[in-house]
Amino acid sequence: MSDNKTLAPITIEAVVNAPIEKVWACWNEPEHITQWCHASDDWHAPFAENDPKTGGKFKTTMAAKDGSFSFDFEGVYSLVKKNEQIAYGLADGRQVNITFTAQGNKTKVVETFDPEKENPIEMQRGGWQAILDNFKNHTESV
Repeated sequence: MSDNKTLAPITIEAVVNAPIEKVWACWNEPEHITQWCHASDDWHAPFAENDPKTGGKFKTTMAAKDGSFSFDFEGVYSLVKKNEQIAYGLADGRQVNITFTAQGNKTKVVETFDPEKENPIEMQRGGWQAILDNFKNHTESV
């Protein structure tokens, strides 16, 4: 059992029914990010900017559609290998690693992230998985 200081990373995944080039584009292009980067239908992403290169920065604004709350999800890339892997650090020091693996005409996306300490682990896993599921649905529909 982990304590509050050393929470184990969380891993989520999805298999997207699309070739890796399309998956990569939908993951990284701001016009796509604003279409999928939210955990529930009462939220949206009204703004996104992204510079997907090692040392590049990204920022996505996530907001409640009723205007009651918003926050910026942002970080700096520590590694970007096109169509393969993305790693980045968040402002609070947490690390995220994402791998993209071609499986024929499908792509497996595996995301591992350091949890924050304010919310229960299962809530965080569920929220990040919901966003990844929205990504999968968006990518398969465009």
